[in-house]
Amino acid sequence: MRAKYSIRAILHLARHRNGSLVSTHEIARHEAIPRKFLEAILVDLRNGGLIQSKLGKSGGYAMERHPDTVTLSSVVRLVDGPIAWVPCVSQTAYAPCKDCPSERACVLRTVMQQVRDSTASILDKTTFQDLLDREENLHRDADYLEYQI
Repeated sequence: MRAKYSIRAILHLARHRNGSLVSTHEIARHEAIPRKFLEAILVDLRNGGLIQSKLGKSGGYAMERHPDTVTLSSVVRLVDGPIAWVPCVSQTAYAPCKDCPSERACVLRTVMQQVRDSTASILDKTTFQDLLDREENLHRDADYLEYQI
């Protein structure tokens, strides 16, 4: 849930990148994220350099970088750690599996490498600008369909 909520929170900030700050309350309300959970996530995202914050009555959060420079993989790795489901295939946090007698003979390992590679490939190539563009296309298609009816 951390990765999902983090992505939704950053996407919300990406939608409002006109320079105005967005409050935790607004993000929580619009994205249906429990506020206390969101607050913890926002601290991690700020400490990771993905968002910025300002304290005070007129404070809030904003994107630190342009949405086309932030990938989904950077968010997932920041809040959830490695993308790999098993530690023996992680590229950033490798560790041998304690219950595996031989990595070279493990059939599960080869499948998990494929899963990691496929997942990482998609997440590495997808930016928040891509999500904004997809969202715009979905709205445009929905408006067109509504107009046709």
